[in-house]
Amino acid sequence: MLLLAGIAVPLKYWAGDPMLVRIIGPVHGILFLLFIVMTLSVGVERQWSFTKTTLKILISCIIPFGTFYVDKQILKKEAASKDK
Repeated sequence: MLLLAGIAVPLKYWAGDPMLVRIIGPVHGILFLLFIVMTLSVGVERQWSFTKTTLKILISCIIPFGTFYVDKQILKKEAASKDK
């Protein structure tokens, strides 16, 4: 995301060079879909409450930097409770 928004998109609009967007854009899309599939897979495997954990993680992936919040507030607590 940072490469796409920070480098490729400015190059496309300010320098008129869309090449990096054509390369990084599909990679970003594939990683986004993989994130969704893996979140659902791990949620089922660990028997997360859908609304308490899984849905929050899925919503966080569409909010810029939302995954950092989820990592700090939700996933670390999940990992700590799993270790007990």
